[in-house]
Amino acid sequence: MILVAGATGNVGSELVGVLTSAGRQVRALVRDPHGHALPPGAEPVTGDLNRPESLVEALDGVDGLFLLSGYADMPGLLARARKAGVRHVVLLSGGSAALEDLGNAVSRYMTLSERAVRESGLSWTMLRPRSFMSNALRWLPQLAAGDVVRVPFAEVPVAVVDPYDIAAVAAHALMSDGDEDRIYELTGPRALLPADQVAVLGRVLGRDLRCEGLTNSEARAEMEAGMPVEYVDAFFQFFVDGTLDESEVHPTVQDVLGRPPRTFEQWAHAHADAFRTAG
Repeated sequence: MILVAGATGNVGSELVGVLTSAGRQVRALVRDPHGHALPPGAEPVTGDLNRPESLVEALDGVDGLFLLSGYADMPGLLARARKAGVRHVVLLSGGSAALEDLGNAVSRYMTLSERAVRESGLSWTMLRPRSFMSNALRWLPQLAAGDVVRVPFAEVPVAVVDPYDIAAVAAHALMSDGDEDRIYELTGPRALLPADQVAVLGRVLGRDLRCEGLTNSEARAEMEAGMPVEYVDAFFQFFVDGTLDESEVHPTVQDVLGRPPRTFEQWAHAHADAFRTAG
């Protein structure tokens, strides 16, 4: 039995599909067991990862655990998982964990989560994906209003990765031997500027889209409207101060899965209906 935390998120939902398609027993941790359609073979279960004591039912009989970073009591959560019989945990972390910058809010929670996993006594696999291709879905309101997409950090190239590829690597780690105590840096096949992504979307959708960069002050104001200021500060440190480089392409997806990572164009075609509805 494999327990998937964040089972309705970008990566978790893909992972549930990959595991059930492979015939594995999957328990999907959700807030509302009746609120989401899960693939056949996935068992919904509720629990609060910030309250490890609420996970008794969810962890019963579980061998493998897919876990997100940043919960309030990661050591306690992992101790309960180990006590329940979990043997292997796959942690979704990020590239900034390698910085071990405890003064940066994003790097801090990822770093501390990885440390808790290493110290848990469980075998582990760390996944450090770069920015998700699915972040482009944030542009839906702008695309509903017109053909101009205004973005922060317009001059920063990122080797964006398809959440499906992250899920496929996670599934490999959960279903096979040889991935224990490994860190996987996950990227797409090439680094793209936001304008490159917008151009691809335009071709896929048959729309004449244009990308415009926000000034740093505009970007900060927009971001602070949607997230705590310490996280905005963290992203400015990464992409304005240049403390994090997400442009390097890693061969991990090819090495682990024996196939190249999906391109942004493939991702855009797979999700074109969401953008067409917005248009």
